[in-house]
Amino acid sequence: MSLRKLGVVREIIEAAGMNISHAYDDLVFLDHNAFLLQFTDEQDKLLLHSNHEADKAALKDAIAKLKGVARAHAMTFIDGCDYSLSPADDENLRLEFMTA
Repeated sequence: MSLRKLGVVREIIEAAGMNISHAYDDLVFLDHNAFLLQFTDEQDKLLLHSNHEADKAALKDAIAKLKGVARAHAMTFIDGCDYSLSPADDENLRLEFMTA
């Protein structure tokens, strides 16, 4: 397994005017929860998943900006799938990816 470029991803996100709220395993949660990033087996490619509750039209510009900044850092953000976050037991959240 190759090393994940979390530092580069942080630079990309901050250059796009956003922040990381949490990183866990292969997932990077952004501060507004409209989308999250997931590392792939290829160190220069990440999946960009959209929250199913988010307004896709409103996210279009933010996603385009993220992808453009990623390209400038020799990385690729690939469209992923929709996801949902819901309360689980205690203080945990349930993350579910919705495949077509």
